[in-house]
Parts: sequence; C-alpha cells; structure tokens
Amino acid sequence: MSNEARRFHVAVVGATGAVGQTMLSILAERNFPISTLSLLASERSAGQQVDFEGQKITIQDLATFDPAGVEIALFSAGGGISKEYAPKFAAAGAVVIDNSSSFRYDDDVPLVVSEVNPEAAKNRPRGIIANPNCSTMQLMPVLAPIHREYGIERINVATYQSVSGAGQTGMEELGKQTAQLLGFQEIEPTKFPVQIAFNLIPHIDEFLDNGFTKEEMKLVWETRKILGDDSIQVNPTAVRVPVFYGHSEAVNIETKKKISTEQARALLASAPGVKVVDERKAGGYPTPVTHASGTDPVYVGRIREDLSHPRGLNMWVVADNIRKGAALNAVQVAELVANGG
Repeated sequence: MSNEARRFHVAVVGATGAVGQTMLSILAERNFPISTLSLLASERSAGQQVDFEGQKITIQDLATFDPAGVEIALFSAGGGISKEYAPKFAAAGAVVIDNSSSFRYDDDVPLVVSEVNPEAAKNRPRGIIANPNCSTMQLMPVLAPIHREYGIERINVATYQSVSGAGQTGMEELGKQTAQLLGFQEIEPTKFPVQIAFNLIPHIDEFLDNGFTKEEMKLVWETRKILGDDSIQVNPTAVRVPVFYGHSEAVNIETKKKISTEQARALLASAPGVKVVDERKAGGYPTPVTHASGTDPVYVGRIREDLSHPRGLNMWVVADNIRKGAALNAVQVAELVANGG
C-alpha cells in the first residue's frame, strides 16, 4: 500500500464463511493497513477465535456489535444480512463493500471490478460499493479492454460453475455424494436439486418468468452496468459442475470492429489481472484445477476466431471464484478506498 501512514479500522462481516476466511488471508497477504480488525458473524459463531497475523481475534456477534469507528466493512454474509446491516454500518461512517446482490442494481450504488472501473468506487452516495457476481467478475477484466478497443455488440456465454459458489454445504455435498457413489451407496440430494457428483446441472439460482435463471440474468445486468453500455446483448447459460473451486466460461463475442486472434492475445496479455494461457497443444489452456484454484489472475485461453461470424471471437475464461470472484476484488476495492478512491 502506498499510504503507509494511515491505518484503518476494518470489519469483516461473515468472517467464518469460505469467502470471509479468504478475505482475511488476502488482507494479510497484501499487507492491508489495519489498525483494528473486527470479525463479525452470527451469534452461534461468536466467541470462536481466528488467527490473523499471529494474533488471536475473537469473533463477535454482528447483532450486538456497535459499528461506530469502523472505516471499511467487508460484507460476505448473504443478502438478508447485507440488507439489514450494511446501511447501519454506512450510517455509522464506514464504507461498506458488499458481496451480495442486495445493492448491485441500485443506481446510487457503484458496481466495481478493480481492474475495470476503479473510478466508479469514488461515487458512493450511500457509502456502499457492490462486488459483482463471481461469474460476471471474472469475465469483466477480459472483456473490458476488448470492448473499449473494438466495441462488443453481443456476448454468448456458458458458465461451468464450481460447487464452492454454493458455499460450504455445496462442497460438502459433492464430497459426500462422490464417496457414496464410489462405495455403491444410494445418494439423497439436499443442497442441489439433483445429483451433482459426476453430473452437470443447468440450473443456478431461481427461475425467472423469461425462462432464464437469476444467475444468468446477473450476467446480463451486471455486464451492462460495469461496462457502462446498455446496448450490449448478453445470452447466458449457467451450469453447476462437479468441481470444488474455480469457475470456467466458454465465451463467444461479436465485436463492432473486427478483432483477430493475434490482436486479442496481445490486448489481453497487457490487461491488468489477466493471464493468457493459450498454446495449441495438450494442456496449453487454463483449467480450474491446474491454474485457477488458489490463485489471483483471471486466465484466458482457447482464443480463436469464430468460423460462423465475420466479427466473432471465442475464448475460454477461468478463475478462482472464491478469490477473484469474491474476496480478492473486495480487498482490491478496499485498497482503492484506503488510497483515497
């Protein structure tokens, strides 16, 4: 951090969850300037202790916590908690960076990807900044430079989303079902509507009247807001896959001006937060396990021109949904705030 003299009272709401725990590790890795760290969760987690940079910090009950003095609050505890408590923290003077979908579509709440629209974080009249959905998040660092240079008219995207996107219970269900099936036992789906082990489920979040799911429509709404262009057409399909960490996306774009494979590769090679892994050989492409899991970049490969459209381009985009998809971007936005953004 460039602003070493100034340190901040930081609160992490949802500190015991997968994203909250990852936020803590990233705050430590990036040496975020913390004066006081308040870790908050539900009453049942209160009293537990968490290690942070050699200190034991006690989890406090969010319901009874006084937010006065908190300067930056990272929320990752679900939409209901955010709706109730984020405005309270903001009213007490904190800048809230929220991971839920509660405020993303409000005109007076900026929706920020740190590498794409960092300037938007400054315009926060309600004291709240929203983090995008994980599947949108990893797409934006790849598409933003192309849109700015060549203009994107249409995006066709199929997502292959890991079970960690459904939380700890999603990961537990995949592990349990895998063990049961390998042991020739019967399984009983609880977290997901059908079997997830050795299966694909073309259904994430609730169905809407137009036949798309809410997860799919998030890609439409959020892409337009982040890129600042309501004319972009987005055609999404969201699929849950039996992978623990890392979302993948098969992306096809149609641009206003023709972009070649070589131009795309060069543009993406210099894009912040993006790593090109694009060799036309076995293993010369990113996958959730071999590249994304536990790392920060958004990886892009399989870059090739569309055979069916004169201005079409295909790509394969992979990232760790818990890190870049949620926790890392929240901390990066907090860094923007800490540095006066």
